[in-house]
Amino acid sequence: MANPFETNLDKNPANFQPLTPLSFIERSAATYPNRTAVIYGDIRRTWSETYARCRRLASALENHGLKRGETVAAMLPNVPAMVEAHFGVSMMGGVLNTLNVRLDADAIAFILQHGEAKVILTDREFSETIKGAIAQLEHKPFVIDVDDALYEEGELVGEIEYEAFIHGGDPDYAWQWPEDEWTACSLNYTSGTTGNPKGVVYHHRGAFLNAIGNLMVWGMQQHPMYLWTLPLFHCNGWCFPWTIAALAGTNICLRRVEPEPIFDAIASYGVTHFCGAPIVLNMIANAPDSQRKPFSHTVEAMTAGAAPPAAVIEAMESQGFNVTHVYGLTETYGPSVVSAWHSEWDDKPEADRAALKARQGVRYHVLEGLMVADPDTLEPVPHDGETMGEIFMRGNDVMKGYLKNPKATEDAFAGGWFHSGDLGVWHEDGYIELKDRSKDIIISGGENISSIEVEGILYKHPKVLEAAVAARPDRKWGESPCAFVTLKEGEESDDEEIFDFCRENMARFKVPKTVVFGPLPKTSTGKIQKFILRERAKELGERTED
Repeated sequence: MANPFETNLDKNPANFQPLTPLSFIERSAATYPNRTAVIYGDIRRTWSETYARCRRLASALENHGLKRGETVAAMLPNVPAMVEAHFGVSMMGGVLNTLNVRLDADAIAFILQHGEAKVILTDREFSETIKGAIAQLEHKPFVIDVDDALYEEGELVGEIEYEAFIHGGDPDYAWQWPEDEWTACSLNYTSGTTGNPKGVVYHHRGAFLNAIGNLMVWGMQQHPMYLWTLPLFHCNGWCFPWTIAALAGTNICLRRVEPEPIFDAIASYGVTHFCGAPIVLNMIANAPDSQRKPFSHTVEAMTAGAAPPAAVIEAMESQGFNVTHVYGLTETYGPSVVSAWHSEWDDKPEADRAALKARQGVRYHVLEGLMVADPDTLEPVPHDGETMGEIFMRGNDVMKGYLKNPKATEDAFAGGWFHSGDLGVWHEDGYIELKDRSKDIIISGGENISSIEVEGILYKHPKVLEAAVAARPDRKWGESPCAFVTLKEGEESDDEEIFDFCRENMARFKVPKTVVFGPLPKTSTGKIQKFILRERAKELGERTED
């Protein structure tokens, strides 16, 4: 007998539409057209104006010849054009590839070539890097300069300036909803922890859902005043461009993440929310009085990466900030796990509360599965807070896969779960807590640094025989690379020589901040014992220098 609930009750345009975060800006522009959408320097734009500019961008890209499914890269700081790109590119069916502005020309060239970027938006601050990257490409993208009035250095390297480019677009451009919510909307690259970075593909459904997940786990109300301290290039700003559009909030753009402009924005605009790595919280908590301005409201701060030290959480909360700790990966659209708070914890001592907040937590509402399990059998570990396992996720806010890398995609999804590569424990109350990283990733200032990559550069030094890199606790950066180096027989060197060599051969944020000379511990088969070096790095104590 046929199921009556499935007979003549089919999907049709009236009862089914693909999910897309583009619907958020359309709604806010229609419902709150005169509310402020963007603040940056002297710029004030409403949601109606911002929506029209996004449509102009989409139209101009289409007029230029960009086709659906083609890539638009963006090498931009947190400026209004970067917010607009998160809508305009997808409106004409393009895929947005936000570039890490801290990478060097070689890494950018690889990403542009691998992602097949047809267009790139770039800020003059990064002109030298972009010139160096494009010079390496056989098929060069069309370059559009975003000429920020608040930054006068550097040069314009493109064929046209952004404002002139979008001026040729139609503010009433009739953008189309994606025919399929599985359609790619953005491309984000990992930090290359095992060689070249991998291209992580996001779809419209995942972007929509994680944007909703953000506002749910944070309890966000309508019209938040959101300060962009988190790089918009990082996991599409953890999906917050779409979250803020859903709530018709205000994007307060911040080119430089420094204490004084942060406190100025909080005092001047009534900032309600901001996100950032633990280093940002530490910077705020320890800002000198000369860079502070008083404020009377509570500011919500969301942080992820290496768990912020309890002392930093305590300091932030004593200064008028409420910290929410989240966890995720590029492959999960940014945060997908939250250290959800319980009211009965309010009366615990500050140190205990901070320790509870430092745990990674439980799944977002929009993540269907989270577990700590044996990495080979996928058997869940006991909820005892001691047994180590790998952290696994599954759900709609897990990536489509890795671009042009079927083997890595297959491995990542083996057994029907996403393998995070992170190791942790499962507590009795169901909260997970990270304990180690299976690939020795170092999280420094919110950036992932591959120990393997840094080691590869160190081995190129003519005096270095062997090298290994581990994370050292760092008061400013959370973690920083600590290099253990064995010199060739008869050679002599010092810290500064190693530092200078690294600065010449890698992005500056990856350069080791500590060098230890001497023999490396090895197994009987000659394998370097990294776990011993991690302990030695910790024994050095927390690094406190700038």
